[in-house]
Amino acid sequence: MIEDLARLVALPSVHDGAHAEACSAAADLVVELFAGAGVDDVRRVPTDDGSDAVVGFTRGPEGAPTVLLYSHYDVQPADPAAWASSPWELTERDGRLYGRGAADCKGNLVMLLTALRALPRPWPVGVRVVCEGSEEVSTGGLSRLVAASPEIVAADVMIIADAGNVELGTPTVTTSLRGTGSVLVTVRTMAGPGHSGMYGGAAPDALAALIAVLATLRDDAGDTTVNGLDNTGTWGGAAYPADRFAADAQVLPGVELLGSGSVADTVWARPAATVLAIDAPSVAGVTAAIQHEARAVVNLRVPPGQDAAAAQRLLVAHLEAAAPWGARVTVEPKTLGQPFASGTQGRGYAALETGMRAAYGRDLVEAGQGGAIPLCNTLQAAHPDAEILLIGVEEPACHIHAADESVDPGELGRTAHGVALMLAELGS
Repeated sequence: MIEDLARLVALPSVHDGAHAEACSAAADLVVELFAGAGVDDVRRVPTDDGSDAVVGFTRGPEGAPTVLLYSHYDVQPADPAAWASSPWELTERDGRLYGRGAADCKGNLVMLLTALRALPRPWPVGVRVVCEGSEEVSTGGLSRLVAASPEIVAADVMIIADAGNVELGTPTVTTSLRGTGSVLVTVRTMAGPGHSGMYGGAAPDALAALIAVLATLRDDAGDTTVNGLDNTGTWGGAAYPADRFAADAQVLPGVELLGSGSVADTVWARPAATVLAIDAPSVAGVTAAIQHEARAVVNLRVPPGQDAAAAQRLLVAHLEAAAPWGARVTVEPKTLGQPFASGTQGRGYAALETGMRAAYGRDLVEAGQGGAIPLCNTLQAAHPDAEILLIGVEEPACHIHAADESVDPGELGRTAHGVALMLAELGS
């Protein structure tokens, strides 16, 4: 298992055009590994965003369900200067394995391989494999391939191995994903900048106007307040203790968490508007000028039960109406993705509960995830009767997407064990 992970981590498979050779080598290695584990007809399939998906299918016994195993082999970029060891060399420190993709998502990919190797042949279920090559850049190549050729993902149960556990050693299934919608807001007040000494005090400051607009997105408690958008949702699954969240998010001592509800309510069951970026003069390049124009990107996260497109329209209207002093505001929608919720009553979920309880010695818990995985909605549209289960080896200490990403090898082994037992249970 660790050998496979080391081989995968060594390939800087960032889907950005500059690492095309590494991406191709990673796709070839994924083909080799799954074929070696026993999956039939494993091959690369090109998508329209320039990436290759790796697919394969082994038919199960007559009447047995088919299980889709999904992961992705592309990774986030990594700046070696920010890492304590090379991001492209799997390195053990204090019992953890460090490297880009060690958890997200090459660790999950290796977890699925390990689960398959643990099962005696012939396998008790049909196994379908799909590994994506451009998930981290959200260019949608695999989603469009699935929409055009839904047979490549046809399955009764779909395991999406791109999630993880609420804490180390607690088996978790993610049942809720927030949708997303970003907008670009531009505020204009004058034809050009003005000298702050000559005009300051009466001239309308576009940067100050933008700050005033953005400040209307939260109330004193920190709740997101977009006019017309419900922000009272509650989470019914596993709790997210405030002290653990503060540690996971690296909140500075003495700084308060936001929201009037629980942490789980705020990050999994309610909308959240976040200012991602502002265009304004840098401090290093400051001049005594009143700004005539300022821009910002606002990201809106939308929980299941709310339509992301409708929520984005409400955000646009809110921002347009919030401008002070008659400032001219334009708001341009940029991205859009619908939320997703999975069921917990199916045969696959019951088998997952059984497998994870045996592997971890603890009951499976349900959690949400603030991020979006648009492919889940595509899979649901292609095969509405399939169960979709989001699991994985990631937990807060992995620091995915950040410097010094790592994985706990025990979590890799436990999750693989649980998936193997799940597949055996489904085929029994």
